Amino acid sequence: MTRTQFILLAIGGSAAALAGAYGFEYIGGLQPCQMCWWQRYAHMAAIVIGLLALVLKGRTLPYLGALAALTGSAIALYHTGVERAWWQGITSCSTGSIAGLDVTQLLDPAANVVAPVRCDAIAWEMFGLSMASWNGILSLGLVIFWLMAARKRA
Repeated sequence: MTRTQFILLAIGGSAAALAGAYGFEYIGGLQPCQMCWWQRYAHMAAIVIGLLALVLKGRTLPYLGALAALTGSAIALYHTGVERAWWQGITSCSTGSIAGLDVTQLLDPAANVVAPVRCDAIAWEMFGLSMASWNGILSLGLVIFWLMAARKRA
């Protein structure tokens, strides 16, 4: 395979992960927690880096793409540990919060206030793995594509 093909696979993997996340959000109604957003940001960064790497030659951008995917994987695997209660997550993400709501919203019984999304609750899982776990595995695979692209001549 060529450098361009590896980069396209990495971009496609990140795009598929984002499409899945947004599908679960907008079609399935599963709202993302803070750590879910952080994982999305890593995929967004990898896509931008990938598009640049298609135009600009060299090994730096594929290595940055690998770093973005590795960062996303680390966040996802950390998130998995929080969901499984292997370790404690960040307090603002695991305790629920009413931050950002004003007194009127809190006292109005007719107000449609969405409950905070907790990082320590598994919203969806398949084959015993949560969405964060699947994202962590996928992102590790994308690191390999990025590293293979970096090894290829432009």
